Amino acid sequence: MTTLGSALGTAAATAAATTAAAPRSVVDVLQPLHTLEGEGFPVRRLFPTPQIPQLDPFLLLDQAGPVDLGPGEPKGTPDHPHRGFESLAYVLEGDLAYADSTGNRGVVAPGGVRWLTAGAGVVHSAEPADAFRAAGGLQHNLQLWVNLPASLKGLRPRTQHRTAEQIPVVRRLDGSWFKVIAGTALGVTGPFETQVPVTVVHASVAPGESAELPAPQGRNAAVYVFSGSGFVAAAEVTDGELAVLSDGGDTVHIEGGPIGADFLFLSGEPIGEPVYRGGPFVMSTPEEIEDAFDDYAADRLGRYED
Repeated sequence: MTTLGSALGTAAATAAATTAAAPRSVVDVLQPLHTLEGEGFPVRRLFPTPQIPQLDPFLLLDQAGPVDLGPGEPKGTPDHPHRGFESLAYVLEGDLAYADSTGNRGVVAPGGVRWLTAGAGVVHSAEPADAFRAAGGLQHNLQLWVNLPASLKGLRPRTQHRTAEQIPVVRRLDGSWFKVIAGTALGVTGPFETQVPVTVVHASVAPGESAELPAPQGRNAAVYVFSGSGFVAAAEVTDGELAVLSDGGDTVHIEGGPIGADFLFLSGEPIGEPVYRGGPFVMSTPEEIEDAFDDYAADRLGRYED
């Protein structure tokens, strides 16, 4: 779904509604950690890092690429387990073929998103499709992990897949556009059912243009710049930097720099529970991590009766 004239029509109403809204400030601008994932592809990791172990309810944010690869060079992540959280894979360039132990499979094309609720446990893979791996090309994607509260960590695994055409985009005449992947922003709602209230927006802001995004009080929020440069509140940010927002306020101001910027905006309702990590598992106690490894070793993840 794409809105153009309607976005302009709602702009005045949105502005009026947010006139009295308090803007958030930036409390820190953080640099990424550079590491390797999967079959050895490099990623920029915004969290967890020693500076920011999580941004409750968000557990991990990685950017892979953009990188132009030759034939046979695109890499992915072969079979591996997950339990206790949800993950989002957003493909910007290239593709990702996914498959899991509950029988779900498909290919995420550019602009598409796969949202996996690992819940009680699943074994899955996310790799370049055969044709893309053979031919090579531009590879670029984002991965986000969202925690589940203890009461929902036993959910049966579920996969939601939406193509680029199924994700609403608000477009403006200045060239800026805003893809609402999850939650509600700028008058539209993303197509994914999330277990924890979160908002995820890809905001592509034209040079010198600006926008206000909703960051309701009580939620943790941050803005990641994954291309170009610009401003978040009064803080100058550039490619690869994460702006962590203050608690006070309920909107955030973003602005494109000389060549514009692509921002990933995140806000989420904190869970406020203990978090224990064990590689691909995120649970509420150390004992639950041990159980997850035992279940994986016994091939019990993703084996569910209908």
